[in-house]
Amino acid sequence: MTTHEGAGPAPDSGDRAPINNRVHHVASGELDGYAAISGGTVGSKKLWMGLVENPPLSSTDNHHHGDSEAGIYVVSGHPVFVYHDGTQEVRLAAGPGDFFLVPPYVPHREENPDPNEPAVVVIARTTQEPIKVSVPELYQLKETDTQSSRSTP
Repeated sequence: MTTHEGAGPAPDSGDRAPINNRVHHVASGELDGYAAISGGTVGSKKLWMGLVENPPLSSTDNHHHGDSEAGIYVVSGHPVFVYHDGTQEVRLAAGPGDFFLVPPYVPHREENPDPNEPAVVVIARTTQEPIKVSVPELYQLKETDTQSSRSTP
C-alpha cells in the first residue's frame, strides 16, 4: 500500500491500523489475498473490495453474502452468474465491462465455463470484510428469509 507522509497511524496511538482521514492507495500487486480495500488493509469501516480470478472450467459453491450487498464488475473473461428465481435456475452470462448487483442473502454461484481463459472480477461489498455463507442449494430468497437470517446468532 502506498502511503504519504502523515498518513500513518496517529502519533502515540500505539495502534498500527490505518487512519481514516486520508486517501489510501492500494497499488496493483499489493492485494492482501483477494482483498484490496478492507478493515485490515486500509481501515475501511463499511466497504470491502477485492479482485477475484476464477480459473477456466471452475465454479464456486452455492453461497450468499449475508447482510451485505455485492457489486461485481467483470474485468476479463466470460463468467456466468447463477441464481434461482423460484421456478428454475437462471444463468446470466457476462463479459468484460458488465456490472452485477447481488442483493443481501441472495443465494448464487459464479461459474467460468471457458476452457482456456480465467474470469477476473472486481467485487465490492457493503461490509468491511468478506462474508461468504455456503448453502447446499440455490433457492429463491423471500423477505421472511432475510428476517430469520438476521435473528440467527
